[in-house]
Amino acid sequence: MYNLLKGKKGIIFGALDEKSIAWKVAERAHEEGATFVLTNAPVALRLGTITQLAEKTGAEVIPADATSIMDLEHLVDQAMEILGGKIDFVLHSIGMSVNVRRGNHYTHQDYNFTKTGWDVSALSFHRVMSVLYQKNAMNEWGSIIALTYMAAQRVFPDYNDMADNKAYLESVARSFGYFFGRDHKVRVNTISQSPTPTTAGSGVKGFDGFLSFADKMSPLGNATAAECADYTITLFSDLTKKVTLQNLFHDGGFSNMGISTAIMDDFMKVNKPVEENEDKKAKK
Repeated sequence: MYNLLKGKKGIIFGALDEKSIAWKVAERAHEEGATFVLTNAPVALRLGTITQLAEKTGAEVIPADATSIMDLEHLVDQAMEILGGKIDFVLHSIGMSVNVRRGNHYTHQDYNFTKTGWDVSALSFHRVMSVLYQKNAMNEWGSIIALTYMAAQRVFPDYNDMADNKAYLESVARSFGYFFGRDHKVRVNTISQSPTPTTAGSGVKGFDGFLSFADKMSPLGNATAAECADYTITLFSDLTKKVTLQNLFHDGGFSNMGISTAIMDDFMKVNKPVEENEDKKAKK
């Protein structure tokens, strides 16, 4: 351990279970000397095992619905009271799509579900930062991170309306990040993570196949949840004080790849060249 977060205080949204990236971030933040509060929506707290994480890291759990300004104001006030001062880091690791859960195709959405997913996954990030900003709750050179995915820039058909949510989330990070940086010297960034087998991510259709595809496409392979936590810690630390308004790809190089030899080899095994197929016919 490097004591990268010694003396720092934070809020971590979205730790559901041991598969969660937020769970891994909390463990690493604790190891690096930080104190923090954990939060999630009341329904998620009932479904998950966050109390185990709280006991392990010495953190308190504060229920908060990230779509509620009232809940978020209470969360921030309570966090500053518990932690004894302003906040140094915040992780927003929240996302859900009702359309995905209900099996609705992107071309035939239930738009009430679409609004709910957008509200939870993307607009919530604006609300969180708005409350922190209005309350002047962040220390100078603090760091706010949200987790995103490359479907915000490229087409992944089965990612459905979550792709739109992530695009909005990234835009909020840039736009709000400008004001937070200008007025309070606070950094705001998003991490675009490899496909990761979390409880939420695994609900996407064809996830296992794409996980394998991304791993073969990436020169360094997929980044794990634990590796994402390590990266997040560096962005919470003072080592990255001038990094802001960035969408940072943490994906083993996937985002810059066109094709890899491993993917091409797999493709050619199934799709033999035309000449080879004609030769086989001729021999028969």
